[in-house]
Amino acid sequence: MKLEENKASRPIKSKRRFHWLAWPALILLISAAVYFIKPFIGNPAQAAPEKKRSGQFGGTMVAAVATEPVKEGDVPVYLNGLGTVTGLSTVTVKSRVDGELIHVAFKEGGRVREGDPLAEIDPRPFQVQLMQAEGQLLRDEALLKNAQLDLERYKTLQEQDSIAAQQVATQEATVKQYQGIVAADQALVANAKLQLSYAKIIAPITGRLGLRMVDQGNIVKASDTGGIAVITQTQPIAVVFTVPEDQVPEVLKQLHSGKSLPVEAYDRSGKNKLAQGRLLAVDNRIDPATGTVKLKSEFDNEDESLFANQFVNIRMKIDTLRGVAIAPSAAIQNGNAGSFVYVVKDGQTVSTRPVKLGPVNGEQVAVLEGLQADEQVVVDGADKLREGARVKVIDRNGAIAGGALLSANDSHQDQPKQGKTK
Repeated sequence: MKLEENKASRPIKSKRRFHWLAWPALILLISAAVYFIKPFIGNPAQAAPEKKRSGQFGGTMVAAVATEPVKEGDVPVYLNGLGTVTGLSTVTVKSRVDGELIHVAFKEGGRVREGDPLAEIDPRPFQVQLMQAEGQLLRDEALLKNAQLDLERYKTLQEQDSIAAQQVATQEATVKQYQGIVAADQALVANAKLQLSYAKIIAPITGRLGLRMVDQGNIVKASDTGGIAVITQTQPIAVVFTVPEDQVPEVLKQLHSGKSLPVEAYDRSGKNKLAQGRLLAVDNRIDPATGTVKLKSEFDNEDESLFANQFVNIRMKIDTLRGVAIAPSAAIQNGNAGSFVYVVKDGQTVSTRPVKLGPVNGEQVAVLEGLQADEQVVVDGADKLREGARVKVIDRNGAIAGGALLSANDSHQDQPKQGKTK
């Protein structure tokens, strides 16, 4: 019985022990909660400014923004394209006769003028051919002269009725035969002289030479495809570029009106201007694979800043918009309804203004509809603005990225606050 009584009394003692341990833990928990919650509920005056600075534009909130005025002026209209520099003329210099290359007269990479000597083929075989042709010509000319003298005698005898007329006619045919032979011999002589002249290779155009492809001492042939060197005309030089087919009518309209369209060539990055030229020609067909048309422009290239096969960016001016509103590109915002800007009214509030944009020129964009000159548009801090938001216009260099929010008191002065500090 005692054993059973002890077992029954054990749960009562353990419950009492649990109650004595739970109370101190509960007190500590409540104290900790009060300690952490007290800063939030103990000073409501301090919580209010935090709410004002939470990003809401209600009450006295002001957004710091930078603005720039809308200007009025002329905006050039450009067409942009990708182009490749090509020589106006490119010639592969080849030998027109077979023989040994005995002399190279040009310097690799140098400039040559039309008619300058470039190389020489061994002329001796052609000199021998010329001598043979000239000897044959002399022989046949002598035969012709003898036949002509015989013809004169026969005609005299025919007048005296000493020979038959048939003999005179035969002699006349013999003279014509020798005349033909002499003419053929003269052609052989001319051909031999021509082949001899081909032994000296001269520059067919004015331009810049490339690297030498054949060294002195090699046997060259007229059938060789590589040639001796390549001459490219670089002054002036051409650039072939493409524009979309939709822009071709405007280009043709300007050309047909007699205007000379200026063309500018820029480097691969599109920042450094290389040369200034003009439009030369427009291709007669559209490439169906790309929907573009090839245009050819010409550049003086006096400083040789353009090289054949160089990649360039092309800007071609086709028109100028007169007296339009010009806004900074940074002011243009894009929304579901299209492009718009934030216009500052009286330096205190902003309103959204839909705009119709025109061509872009650097960091400026033409605004065809929606803005007037001298209006102030937001260029920095527009990401948190809304219709009717209050703003403070500050210098762009001092504007905080993202449009920092200032209270109404901060917008007037930047004095330190009085009071307790933690």
